[in-house]
Amino acid sequence: MTAMHLNLDLVRKYNVPGPRYTSYPPATRFTEEVTWRTLADEMLVNNRTERDLSLYFHLPFCQTLCWFCGCTTVITTKQGQSATYVDYLRKELAQIATVLNPRRKVVQLHWGGGTPTFMQPNEIRELGKMIRDQFKFAADIEAGVEIDPRRVTPDHLQALREAGFNRASLGVQDFDPKVQTAVHRVQPREMTESVIDELRRLGFESINIDLIYGLPFQTAESFERTLDQVLEINPDRLAIFSYAHVPWLKPSQKILEKAMPSADTKMQILKLIVEKLTGVGKYVYIGMDHFARRNDELAVAQRNKTLHRNFQGYSTRGGTDIYSFGMSSISQTQHAYWQNAKELPAYYAALDAGKSPIVRGYITTEDDRIRRETIMRLMCDLSINYGEMSRKLGIHFPEYFVRELDSLSDLVADGLIRRTTLGFEVTTEGRFFIRNIAMRFDAYLPKETERRFSKTV
Repeated sequence: MTAMHLNLDLVRKYNVPGPRYTSYPPATRFTEEVTWRTLADEMLVNNRTERDLSLYFHLPFCQTLCWFCGCTTVITTKQGQSATYVDYLRKELAQIATVLNPRRKVVQLHWGGGTPTFMQPNEIRELGKMIRDQFKFAADIEAGVEIDPRRVTPDHLQALREAGFNRASLGVQDFDPKVQTAVHRVQPREMTESVIDELRRLGFESINIDLIYGLPFQTAESFERTLDQVLEINPDRLAIFSYAHVPWLKPSQKILEKAMPSADTKMQILKLIVEKLTGVGKYVYIGMDHFARRNDELAVAQRNKTLHRNFQGYSTRGGTDIYSFGMSSISQTQHAYWQNAKELPAYYAALDAGKSPIVRGYITTEDDRIRRETIMRLMCDLSINYGEMSRKLGIHFPEYFVRELDSLSDLVADGLIRRTTLGFEVTTEGRFFIRNIAMRFDAYLPKETERRFSKTV
């Protein structure tokens, strides 16, 4: 793919609130009416199969709060909290062991947070052993962990390697000292680089760096300096997120409001990101916020139309069920979603009482599953083949989605999609607006004025 160019007039037109479609329906549709009892039969039926598993562990603790953060975290300086949490994860794992099919293989493992490396190295080793003792790992497992370079030692990294991790994602956000101070996350480049050097020495196969644009004091010029430094570090993947300002959910974000860049400045930064990274010839734009080296698994999977999307973002491991553990974590099977208690006391209390920590969920309908597959294939393959989708879904795709397909005319006129004899495909320009295109197939999308989502671009 040659260098991509971003039309800012189209960004202004289509930059509206919308779901990220890590699930469909989005988690805003989950309900407390779906309980552990409701889900018991689904879990039993699901475990009669030998479908592959993807495991997620939410490790919520952070020593300090980054003021831009929208994650579900517990801020504490009490180091002993992580050891307590590991004990509760043991209880939750014991619950799921009663229904788990032991023949199922784990092809994907992810630890997120919070800060997984808040745990002490011995706790990392302990949790890693607990997981390996209960689950059977595939030989080619993709095991990724999120790392905060500010509070990690070589022993932490060695422990993660011993626990089976082969991929790491490091939060950087921005290398500019003024921006780092403004968002309460001071992290010099040298600190990040030393952690990456050690990860590579230990044999981690893939390194991802997270950046955020739209933070206080950022300009196109300052962010280009950050990009230049990141390119020198040479990560395998980059996730560059648009800062989601949701102070109604995260009150700490109000601290940032006085120094936020203008909407035009933010768009200029986005234009810079896309054109610079694709222009160097090293990275491909996967979609949404993700860039990967041309020979990376993500890029290869997208070319082969085997890319998938789940709560961890883009993934090369399709056809899996996600079993998640820890407070606020979300699980997914073919027919259901369920989420644990979002607050630590409620999560602990349920497990102390010998009960499931699940507090809400959703049972999908046939229409949900049809739309979920359509949205996922659109976001991953960047095209829809009506014949293939009809065969796959057991419907006549053009008839089933007649209203949705008729609604695409403005996207065609703006050059975001192109109709073909087989269906339609997303243009190079349209990749930036993939959430907007997917929204046309969303049966639950609220009116724009009622949407409590981040903006699409």
